[in-house]
Amino acid sequence: MIFPAIDLQEGRSVRLYKGDFKQETVINPDPVAQARDYEAAGVGSLHLVDLDGAKAGKPINVDIVRQVRSVFSGILEVGGGIRDQEAVDLYLGLGVDRVILGSVALKHPVLTKKVIATYGAERIVIGVDGKDGKVAAEGWIDQSDVPMTELIAAMVDGGAKYFIVTDVDRDGTMQGANESLLVQLQETFPQARIIASGGVRHMEDIKSLANSGVKDSIVGKALYEGTITLEEIARFNREHP
Repeated sequence: MIFPAIDLQEGRSVRLYKGDFKQETVINPDPVAQARDYEAAGVGSLHLVDLDGAKAGKPINVDIVRQVRSVFSGILEVGGGIRDQEAVDLYLGLGVDRVILGSVALKHPVLTKKVIATYGAERIVIGVDGKDGKVAAEGWIDQSDVPMTELIAAMVDGGAKYFIVTDVDRDGTMQGANESLLVQLQETFPQARIIASGGVRHMEDIKSLANSGVKDSIVGKALYEGTITLEEIARFNREHP
């Protein structure tokens, strides 16, 4: 499945370059209208990130998420600044299908495992962001020395199934996904579902990943650059539910 991405910053839909909050491109000043376009295209899934929340450590763009939920009927996953049980409850209470836990999974694994046990692996996604195989946190600002494999192993042990793996150095660059890393992680953790994020350029990238066992991808810049279309995403998702 392909998840088109909408990243929220100061109430707008933006794209960042390598996770740099200062290197933004405004995609749409009205992210709710953008989500409505995705609904009309029938893409069936949407990846929504509260960048302001990631920096603040708490949900910021809650009203926009609520509005997006009201116009988008497909699978909606939300991440950014979800660091405690209250934030998880808030978003699930709004009807969000999946909540993404990133920094909290690294820094508070016991809490994260408790949340997974409470809501189940279908509702809680673990975000594993970083570079050189090491995890970054706090909106990618804080680079740790913890290997991605260590974090994924701990969360698999805690019952997690879905892992969004983002190579920060590839994000927004249109240089191609880090397929070797993604495939290696999928092969290391066959019981998990690795979701590719960062650098995807075109459908060939997505199909290559899928053929190698990485079935899900997140698409951001490629969609706005026109190298992947909403129609292609909708067709792929119908054929690969």
